[in-house]
Amino acid sequence: MTTPQSPQDPQGPRSADSPEAAPAARQPHGLIPILATPFTAAGDLDLPSLRTLVDFQLASGVDGVAVFGMASEGFALTGAERTAILRTVRATAGPDLPVVAGVNATSTVTAREQAVRAAEDGADHLMVLPPFLTKPSAGQVLDFYAEVAAAAPVPVMIQDAPGVTGVGIGVDQITALAAEPGITSVKVEVPAPPAKIAAVTAAVGRRLAVLGGQNAQYVIDEADCGAVGTMPACEFSDVLRGLLDALGAGDRTTARAAFRRLLPLIHLGIRAGQAWAVHKEVLVRRGVIACPAVRLPAAPLDAATRRALDEVLAETALPAYRPAG
Repeated sequence: MTTPQSPQDPQGPRSADSPEAAPAARQPHGLIPILATPFTAAGDLDLPSLRTLVDFQLASGVDGVAVFGMASEGFALTGAERTAILRTVRATAGPDLPVVAGVNATSTVTAREQAVRAAEDGADHLMVLPPFLTKPSAGQVLDFYAEVAAAAPVPVMIQDAPGVTGVGIGVDQITALAAEPGITSVKVEVPAPPAKIAAVTAAVGRRLAVLGGQNAQYVIDEADCGAVGTMPACEFSDVLRGLLDALGAGDRTTARAAFRRLLPLIHLGIRAGQAWAVHKEVLVRRGVIACPAVRLPAAPLDAATRRALDEVLAETALPAYRPAG
């Protein structure tokens, strides 16, 4: 394995500038990986590994980082752990790198509480799921986001992830929410995201920054349809940076070659029940974190997934991470 080189002049779909856009500093854009949450073998938070994970993202040339997303095992974290994680990420990333914090509470009151605490702990943006335990009506979705945005001290991102929540957020709802002053972006991770990204972009222009997710399964198509960024898992940020740089420079041949290289690993990273273990196993093998432990209900790698991952990593030949100095 070789050592990755930090990009000297990263390019790619980074700018949200437009006459219609909110100030660029208030709109997330570019490559914003969802950080895994490292644990020790005993199940405790591993903050030294978390610091190294942030350092790896910085060396990869990311445009921001996110915590408490789908790939972060946010469902398994206590309030005190969320504070420790966010403060550690903020301190390690420095003051200039945007930090996005997920808000995944199940009511307006608890979401407002999470949002305020995350802003106090250093988040620049809040990626907010709709309430999902009791399914809201279309009107309640609008009321929920309006109330959370009004209470939050930092901008809100709508997280449109019906596969996880069972709550669909229509283009008309997103368009209505674009008029709320505290809402500046939307992450679209529906079963067919390029088509919806195109529809949202056509409806809202640059009033909202539109980003993709789904572990970068559709990253090129999403960019073609108007997405200004992507929020995948965090174990291949260096390779994805090169893909986005090539795409931004108009070199689609190089971008597609990088995408083909990553696609088998991308697919393993969305395997039901195993995704969190896949992300962490790759990070361990690349020398980024110390332990692949996950928390219930996430499951460790089963034999079939481990065998597939062994083969994919042998073919992909991702470089080991060696911290500078």
